[in-house]
Amino acid sequence: MAKVAVKKRAKSKITDGIVYINASFNNTNITITDVQGNTLCWATAGNCGFKGSRKGTSFAGQDAAATAAGKAKDMFGLVSAKVVISGPGQGRESAVRALIALGIKVTQITDVTPIPHNGCRKRKKRRM
Repeated sequence: MAKVAVKKRAKSKITDGIVYINASFNNTNITITDVQGNTLCWATAGNCGFKGSRKGTSFAGQDAAATAAGKAKDMFGLVSAKVVISGPGQGRESAVRALIALGIKVTQITDVTPIPHNGCRKRKKRRM
């Protein structure tokens, strides 16, 4: 049998990145990208082993952020990042605290949660 030579992929050094935190009531998604927007790694609370209603907790958001930040630090050498937070969930603040605890320097925090400016019409009132 002929041996096939497999080239080892060199680790690319990416020191700056953007961390997107989407914290819904049911789950927390963390996506880490480079400055251009190319995804480096991601993690969710469900991906970290939480099931059901425990996915929406602050501890699950903290664990997901620690997992994603650990991957980015090991694989790419991430040092500093901007944080973009979206959603009303419990994992918002704890995810940012987990990033800081892992040694990633947070340079900017932006909240892009969509807020309706008197958006859709409400349901009719229930009559009993």
